[in-house]
Amino acid sequence: MKNIKVDLLVIGAGSGGLVLASGAAQLGANVVLVEGDRMGGDCLNYGCVPSKALLAAANTAHQVNHSDKFGIKAEIVSANYADVMAYVAKKIAEIAPHDSQERFEKMGVKVIRQYAKFKDRKTIIAGEYEITARRIVLATGSRAKIPNLKGLDEVSYLTNETLFDLRKAPSHLAIIGGGPIGLEMAQAHARLGIKTTLIEMNRIMLGHERRFVEPVHKSLIDDGVNIVENTFVNRVEKDKADIKLHLSSGKVLLVSDLLIAAGRVPNIEQLALEQAGVKYNEFGVIVDRNLRTTNKLVYAIGDIVEGSRFTHTASYHAGIVLKKILLGLPSKLRTDHIPQVTYTDPEIASVGMNFEDAVKRFGKKVERSCVNLKTNDRAITDSKTEGFVEVILIGRKVIGCSITSKNAGELISFWAFVIAKSIKISNINAMVAPYPTLGEVNKRVVSEYYAPKVFDNKILKYYVGIIQKFSK
Repeated sequence: MKNIKVDLLVIGAGSGGLVLASGAAQLGANVVLVEGDRMGGDCLNYGCVPSKALLAAANTAHQVNHSDKFGIKAEIVSANYADVMAYVAKKIAEIAPHDSQERFEKMGVKVIRQYAKFKDRKTIIAGEYEITARRIVLATGSRAKIPNLKGLDEVSYLTNETLFDLRKAPSHLAIIGGGPIGLEMAQAHARLGIKTTLIEMNRIMLGHERRFVEPVHKSLIDDGVNIVENTFVNRVEKDKADIKLHLSSGKVLLVSDLLIAAGRVPNIEQLALEQAGVKYNEFGVIVDRNLRTTNKLVYAIGDIVEGSRFTHTASYHAGIVLKKILLGLPSKLRTDHIPQVTYTDPEIASVGMNFEDAVKRFGKKVERSCVNLKTNDRAITDSKTEGFVEVILIGRKVIGCSITSKNAGELISFWAFVIAKSIKISNINAMVAPYPTLGEVNKRVVSEYYAPKVFDNKILKYYVGIIQKFSK
């Protein structure tokens, strides 16, 4: 057994772990990074990167096949699934060097490609190494949650970790789960010409107000996705080369491939957290506002912590821990400024509170301002007018924003910044937005908020009248 003593031990080379390891090493800390699977974690290999590459390919095919509305006549194109997946693999390969072992070793990080588990409160075993660290950070991420579904263990099913290995196109893809992963993959495959059924036990995108989901629901239907809501799968069984799904409605669905997209669970089983006195539950490792666990030497970041499981959240967590344990600076967790995006067409994005939740908490003092994309000239010229931007306010303070639109993920960054820095809405009103851009809606929603306060103000109108009467 080889013994190592370090300042910082990071377990997991996903987005959070990599940000933390690189930052700590560049600040002069002695850092060991342990990873038992692929460098780059879920985001690079199974999540963000491959899914967005697949969506890009599918949306390109869709654009060509619907070019007639722009006055362009094009032959209907069909996708070669193997070639599309090869494109996805190519994009992963292009980004992979940024997350590679070689790059981090050049920064001074010692990388150990083994799974890790605790020996005691401050010691980790990883292969032939016994590592003692002043601080340990858990960044092992999450994986697909596999439902307790009768017969599932008897059939071959897909998760996000295996989907992108496919080279043969499914003849009929069924997806269990109507969250972000389920919706994105349903739309991508439908736009590639694949028969697709989406099954959700509640309604799709349950965490969003229905009116913001409706444009996406319509788009999926238009793309040919068969959406089955308020229905669950009772059991599955193998039927020769196919899979038979028995639905709660009594219907039976015969499909070629089954994708499980029913949520995420934290990767904690292999860590032997009990040995370190680190408490956890089914949602993840329990942490305080500094992301410190019940073991004061151990921190946890990213998907292993209960809350929003996004790459940018993990990176944000890494920054908090970096400031706390290496620089000794106060840096506490907050969640109100963390955006979330579903990359369908149109996209759904939000940050902070929605109107319903805000009213429940703050009552009648909550206000909102909403703009329909049909009023935006750039949306009109691009034929992308489905959607809304809504801002939630208390006084002049923005506490939330919801957007359904083309490039909603880009638009929401503005409001995440506004909330993070507590920028008053009056300061936003002073902004000049370029014309014609989709981004004008962010300024327009502020103007709509002020419009009744200005143009329906009798006192102000009286004042204007006086000025006009006596001015020369």
